[in-house]
Amino acid sequence: MLEAAKVALQITATEYDEEIQDLIDAALLDLKSRGILVDSLVEAEDKLLLQAVKTYVRAHFGSPSDYERLCASYEMQLCHMMHASGYTDWGEEAGG
Repeated sequence: MLEAAKVALQITATEYDEEIQDLIDAALLDLKSRGILVDSLVEAEDKLLLQAVKTYVRAHFGSPSDYERLCASYEMQLCHMMHASGYTDWGEEAGG
């Protein structure tokens, strides 16, 4: 995911790798805290999860001029995952 996030940020240098990895980890924790089955999606290299992580990283790296747009995009992606089958286990917990 680090390389994908760096491409999204248009960064090739390694000097920001630790900061970017911290943002990736924060994104995954945020998604997990909202009920997304992060571990299985990372293992499956899910593209929707990857896009959400890249959007989160872009929003929180530096001071982007489009911060609010990126945050809204991340929330929309999260909403889509929360309502799509296979991204949460809420249906199973609710008995259906």
